[in-house]
Amino acid sequence: MSSVETTAPAAEDGSADRAGQAARQTRKTRKTQKTQETPRRTGPGSGSRLEQFISAMIAMGQTGQVFGEHGIGKTSTFLTYVPEAHPGTEVILVPAANLTPDDLLVNAPVRDEHSGELVLTQLIMRQLTPGTPFVLLIDDSLQAGETIQSQLMQIACNWTLGEHDLRKLGCVGVFLADNESLAETSARRSDLAVLDRMVTLRVTANDTAWRQKLTERYPDWDLTEVFRLWAGLTPRLRSLLSPRTVQHVLDCARAGFPLSWGLPLVGGQRLRLRDVKSDGKPGPDRTAEILDGVAAAVGCPNPATIADPVRAILRTAVRENWSVLLQGPPGCGKTEITKAVVQEETGRDPVYFSLPVTNVEDLCVPIPTPDGTLDTLLSRSLMGPESKVIVWDEYNRPKDKATFAKLMEITQEWSLAGRPIPGLCAQIALQNPPYHLGRKLLVSSNNVAQASRFTVSYEVSPQDIPANQWLIDTYGEVAETVLEWWKSDIDDEGREWITKRTLERLIKLHLAGQPLETGLIYLGDGEYAPVPLSGLEARLSESQGQKVLGLKELARDVAEWEARLAAACESSSEGTNDTDLVHQVFANAEVSQLKRHAEVVARLLRHMPPKLRAAHLVGQTPERQRFWIGALSQMAELSAAP
Repeated sequence: MSSVETTAPAAEDGSADRAGQAARQTRKTRKTQKTQETPRRTGPGSGSRLEQFISAMIAMGQTGQVFGEHGIGKTSTFLTYVPEAHPGTEVILVPAANLTPDDLLVNAPVRDEHSGELVLTQLIMRQLTPGTPFVLLIDDSLQAGETIQSQLMQIACNWTLGEHDLRKLGCVGVFLADNESLAETSARRSDLAVLDRMVTLRVTANDTAWRQKLTERYPDWDLTEVFRLWAGLTPRLRSLLSPRTVQHVLDCARAGFPLSWGLPLVGGQRLRLRDVKSDGKPGPDRTAEILDGVAAAVGCPNPATIADPVRAILRTAVRENWSVLLQGPPGCGKTEITKAVVQEETGRDPVYFSLPVTNVEDLCVPIPTPDGTLDTLLSRSLMGPESKVIVWDEYNRPKDKATFAKLMEITQEWSLAGRPIPGLCAQIALQNPPYHLGRKLLVSSNNVAQASRFTVSYEVSPQDIPANQWLIDTYGEVAETVLEWWKSDIDDEGREWITKRTLERLIKLHLAGQPLETGLIYLGDGEYAPVPLSGLEARLSESQGQKVLGLKELARDVAEWEARLAAACESSSEGTNDTDLVHQVFANAEVSQLKRHAEVVARLLRHMPPKLRAAHLVGQTPERQRFWIGALSQMAELSAAP
């Protein structure tokens, strides 16, 4: 059904849970601050160049066409300015790229009120009959299909749709807004008969009110230096660092995240802020310089990373009403950790869609109504006032273009068929990179306009997701043995092939007495993932006389290892191979394993060089740091004992 949004606010439901109430209170507080600290516009004709154009076209009754780059605030200017400058007037937003031919208009049998006979009648979407004056904004019309283009041109030229006169329905203005770049639209509007019906304005970021909007969004910050830094960039860099992306970078700064996470992943690669030289070659990468400048301008750090990044991103997304994108290799645990964190934050499972098997009908279905309009039935999972988080799994593997079009409406406008999703507090998209282990994956690409819709875009590594503890909790000592092999016996490339999903298969196969090789990724023609399993088989069977070492073995022979470490300290202040071996066992162990052998750890820690003790505290998760602080305290007590 139609991809339409109005500016009419949805009613709040008193039964919404604590998370939803907190999100609404945050928005209410920001709105109050905005009202108190920011002067309001006084009426039509005031404000930015685009705002003046909007009022002029409404006064003239003329169709307006607005061209400008993505992310400069074209759409948001319409949505905020029209209700403020023209009280009582709504904005009906139609994201044209998301429309299907039956969304705007459909022929259906309707019983004639005079004759009682069934007659074929053109039904128009309900959003175009709001009962109040409205401005129709057709966004991204150049990205629509040919049939939709014809319908939209009828609207733009005559303010009619089929047999319906939009003026009689309350329409006071019609506007088309587009990105002019062929890389994003792949089309041009060239019919002179159509072009002769419009007034066209080309806008830049200087013609919208994005600076004012950011000032309202961050009332505690003076953004003067941020705006000055942005204005001093070259046109290409300003295009890459669009105002929308600037907002995402500032959101990351406010959350204490690396500012680079606010830059989009375009085609699976992090956007880099660099110019192009006169010979067409890339210029120097200025990403770090520019982002450090933004951080300094608002007085925030720009960390290289943070502890437990995936959980931090997911929790912040739910609390701050963000859309975020997590891109990581297959089998690293993205989906499971996302579901777990959403359950922790909201007390409910997420609304989950897997794109390869999601149809348009899974989201919404258009139906005729008795009043002669088209309405939409939404999926049951999207209804209800309770707080909800949508998870879009395999985001870059959509089943078809129509489904992805509907998905784009929700991720861009937080609505479906023009109806805001009630209680929606976050959206999380999960996807694989285009290439993994030198092999191309069957994923679709995106452009910068689509990619920049996410507040945070993060490239997940397997180390970011604490799946190891879950494996230990689920499978016990066998999992500990398999993880020790994974951490100690194979190289980095081997660990990329052996995902957490593969580790679980190997554990299950061992418990079932089946050959381990069958659990590796099968590449065809009798070839499996190139990872030798002999070390794992030796650890599991304790055969071939191979000596393996883990916390369990250290605990079994703790007195011997104390003596060996003490001797190592006497021979060198840096320790010996024995010292490095114990240090590696400590580093590889999970927190649950360390806690189980806390006394053993404290006893051995006494004989470790100071710099190796400190290494266990640097860059670790809070849970791991708490353990090592306790272990060092226990070590001091043991050293002080007679």
